[in-house]
Amino acid sequence: MAGHSKWANIKHRKGRQDAARGKAFTKLIREITVAAREGGGDEANNPRLRAAVLSAKAENMPMVNIERAVKKGTGELEGESYEGAIYEGYGPGGVAMFVETLTDNRNRTVSEVRHLFSKYNGSMAESGSVAWVFEQKGVILVPKEGVEEEEIMLVALDAGAEDIAEEENVYEIYASLPDFEGVRRAIEDAGIEIERAELTRVPQSTVPVEGKTAQQLLTLMEMFEDNDDVQRVYANFEIDDSELSALTV
Repeated sequence: MAGHSKWANIKHRKGRQDAARGKAFTKLIREITVAAREGGGDEANNPRLRAAVLSAKAENMPMVNIERAVKKGTGELEGESYEGAIYEGYGPGGVAMFVETLTDNRNRTVSEVRHLFSKYNGSMAESGSVAWVFEQKGVILVPKEGVEEEEIMLVALDAGAEDIAEEENVYEIYASLPDFEGVRRAIEDAGIEIERAELTRVPQSTVPVEGKTAQQLLTLMEMFEDNDDVQRVYANFEIDDSELSALTV
């Protein structure tokens, strides 16, 4: 289940967190607004909103910003209207890419996405071309500090989690969509801190890339991340750890 953490770990190595915080706030505000618009402003009855708010808190977003975004979504405050759009394509080396966006101008967004694919040796594809490569899952990140592996495994697996991966500073707990909320609640009820809980797309197979192709792919991923309309980008690549270290120094 390394699909979720691979790109996050690469961004960490490249030291992009602080520089990207402003853009992260923009994306999270859009997600909170749309979640509140579609499911209401009550976190207890809106899992998507609860996940978005948890992600915003993990990024240290001020509560006033979160509350304002919720009110824009529920119509209590005037705000922009965003709609979701998904684009699929292939990156360098034939890597499958799945791009989720929230935009107030679909024509602008599709033009920018197509341009980025073309500029970095990729190509857009028809809807459904690569979606089958990625399986939607819920992922919960739990800080390792103060939490024994046996403890988190017992709680999560008993609640229906499918898999647990141990990364450098966190445990990654994966669950199917129907079980996601129950696993999250069981971890909270056990008094275990949750750093982030969100939906992700896990590739069912991966494509190895190296050299110039790997560098082009990482650059394309960065360019998508830097686009305000792009909420998330997923790709089914695999890069050898030694080469990854050389590429991200």
